[in-house]
Amino acid sequence: MDSTLPIINKTYEAYKAIIDLNNKLEKRWRNSLGLGLENSVLDCMEILVMAKSAPKPLKAGYLLKAIAKLEISTLKLRLLLELKLVNETKLFQLQAKLAEIGRMLGGWLKATQST
Repeated sequence: MDSTLPIINKTYEAYKAIIDLNNKLEKRWRNSLGLGLENSVLDCMEILVMAKSAPKPLKAGYLLKAIAKLEISTLKLRLLLELKLVNETKLFQLQAKLAEIGRMLGGWLKATQST
C-alpha cells in the first residue's frame, strides 16, 4: 500500500478499527448502526480512491462527497457513544482518527480549489 495516499491509509486504519468495534456490539446494533457505520467509512474510502484518480476538475466533487460520508460516520459514532454501546476510550480514539481524516480532506479540497 505504499503508493496509496496517507488519507486513504488513515481511512483504511479507521475502517479496521470500526470492524473491531462492530464485532463487540450486541447483535441488534451490529446489524443496524454498526453495519451502517462500516458502510459509511467504506464508501468514504471508495470515494477517496476515485478522487485520487480523477482529473483535476472533478476532484473537488469527489472530495465533497467524501466529506459528507465522513460527517455521517461521525454522527453514527456519536450515537454509539450516547447510547453507551461501546468502550468510550476506543470510541474517542476513533473519533480522533475521523477528525484527522476530516482535516486532511479539508486540506486536499482547499488545494484542489486553489490550483
